[in-house]
Amino acid sequence: MSSRRISPRPAFLMVPGIIALAFLVLPLLALLWQAPWGDITSIVSSPLALDALRLSLVTSLTATAFATVVGVPLAWLLAREVLPATRLVRALVIVPLLLPPVVSGVMLLSAFGRRGFVGQYLYSAFGIQLPFTTAGVVLAEAFVAMPFLIITLEGAFRSLDRRYEDAAITLGASSWTVFRRVTVPLIAPSLLAGAVLCWARALGEFGATITFAGNLPGVTQTMPLAVYSALESDRSAAIALSVLLLGVCVAVLVALRGYYLKGASA
Repeated sequence: MSSRRISPRPAFLMVPGIIALAFLVLPLLALLWQAPWGDITSIVSSPLALDALRLSLVTSLTATAFATVVGVPLAWLLAREVLPATRLVRALVIVPLLLPPVVSGVMLLSAFGRRGFVGQYLYSAFGIQLPFTTAGVVLAEAFVAMPFLIITLEGAFRSLDRRYEDAAITLGASSWTVFRRVTVPLIAPSLLAGAVLCWARALGEFGATITFAGNLPGVTQTMPLAVYSALESDRSAAIALSVLLLGVCVAVLVALRGYYLKGASA
């Protein structure tokens, strides 16, 4: 007869754990308590709110798709230490996580503005202007959100059992086939986790967006910017829009049913 192992439950962890839970949950409850439920339908269904929500979803999903396409290869290169000065490159990748978002916006203006390091050539040669456009919103969101995806995937690539890849190469599979049919399926949970974190960060981006793309209704005004604008004139509307954005995030997390957490712990 085997004895059942009982996991210890240290009592000294309960108090700080409950404090942390209260710290995170109380603002949410306060938001719901102060929400203008009687007028919330008319507020969130207004053209301004719907345009901001649509723009937020489109730009955040586009930014996540772009970050995935270019971020997955970079995470692999960092994990396998293929690039020279890998530690320096990794530090540069993490920089957007540490910078204030407004500084990120200034950096984007310096690089892609009409007189920026790259932007001046884009504008003079092709007439492309990124600041104060919807494309500029996508660029700002991708810049601040991509590091979440890269960090998550680099850890997954590092912990991957490379014997599966070696076996596929031994059987004659090309590098592209091994990456597509072996490597990516093995890190799929972590890929989902990184993509969700990237999308959530892009959806909530504010500072870099307003600095680089501005706050133009229907063009660059995402939900965080709409909340900021409403807060200056109508606090009830700002709370209602915040509840709408909160509902979208919760709906996505519930739909994923915790799969992103499994990927983060893989």
